[in-house]
Amino acid sequence: MAKALSHHELSKLIGSIYDCALDPERWEDALAGIRDALNAQTAVLHLDDLSHDRLLIYRTVGIEPYWLEQQAKYIPEIHARLVEDLSTWPSLEMPHVVSRHVPQSYLEASRYFQECLKPQGLIDVMSFFLIHTPTRLAGFAVARHERQGIITEREIKLGGLLLPHVRRSVMISNMLDISTIERTRMAEALDALTCAVVLTNERGAILHANRSATQMLRSGGPIHDAHGILQANIPSASKELHTAIMIAAQDEASIGKTGLAVRLSESDLLPEPDLPPVFARVLPMAGGDLRAGMEPAAVAAVFIGNAPDEHDAADMLATAFGLTLAETRVLASLLAGHTMAETAASLHIANTTTKTHLDNIFQKTSVSRQADLMRLVMRIVPPTGQPAP
Repeated sequence: MAKALSHHELSKLIGSIYDCALDPERWEDALAGIRDALNAQTAVLHLDDLSHDRLLIYRTVGIEPYWLEQQAKYIPEIHARLVEDLSTWPSLEMPHVVSRHVPQSYLEASRYFQECLKPQGLIDVMSFFLIHTPTRLAGFAVARHERQGIITEREIKLGGLLLPHVRRSVMISNMLDISTIERTRMAEALDALTCAVVLTNERGAILHANRSATQMLRSGGPIHDAHGILQANIPSASKELHTAIMIAAQDEASIGKTGLAVRLSESDLLPEPDLPPVFARVLPMAGGDLRAGMEPAAVAAVFIGNAPDEHDAADMLATAFGLTLAETRVLASLLAGHTMAETAASLHIANTTTKTHLDNIFQKTSVSRQADLMRLVMRIVPPTGQPAP
């Protein structure tokens, strides 16, 4: 039986995960830490294209090259099984565990399990989901060898603690348009970003604002400088930002979902054209091998920007407005250009159920028509793929 992770060990692991937001090349090391903490044989971080049964991103540890090559043959089967199970999944916070959620009769007939996993001695797989839309699936997973036994409540609980940190790191990394931010050139690298970034101390005092953030602060955007302290124009957003910054300074392992997607736009969701909806995400900066040594020193980096594509747009709206997993799937399908009927068919639900989900989305986002909902999304994700004006 695996020993419990100490708070120091957990903090160090979470620190390595957050370092990956600024340097994606560190993911293999972070995955190795996740694998060892969960007493597993392998670990992967993946982004899948469900429409074409292909892997867009696949970082792995513990898998031999031969089996990596072989696994590509089974992607359609893996996707089909996960999509079927996720069609009735209660929440993206709940992991998918093979030993608990896949019938033994399926495993005995599955080519993937019999021809790929079983020869490696792997007997159980636990997957955590970051994004799930009709066309994309992202997450991280670990597989256990027969000598380690099946997944237990310990691993499910620990994986759940790691999930929001992995999600935050991946989301922030996706906002960056450079591959790595180096310690000694941090300010220069931040100034090159199209999204706004503000570095703060534990009180929220502004230590550095990149060019995009400086322009936002001067132009009367969704944030302002209140005597040197970063503030959002919406009081509730300011409160969440400062709570996240305070936790980042004290113990980044405890930050959880706080500051993961802070909505900075007004609640009516139909702001003036010069104030498009934007979101803030807080990245702790005091821990980790990479972040703690950066200059200028800061306890938090607040990233402010728009979602880079329709998948992130659906995810951000879901987080900001409390959409359920089913509602988020419907929204993502509509954003991908599918009709109501096509959405119902792709999600294997009735047309009336699709309409009910859309009505719930309207109610939660304070719009009354699909056209208004699309207007909101287009402000978040401009059609050209460029930042909103």
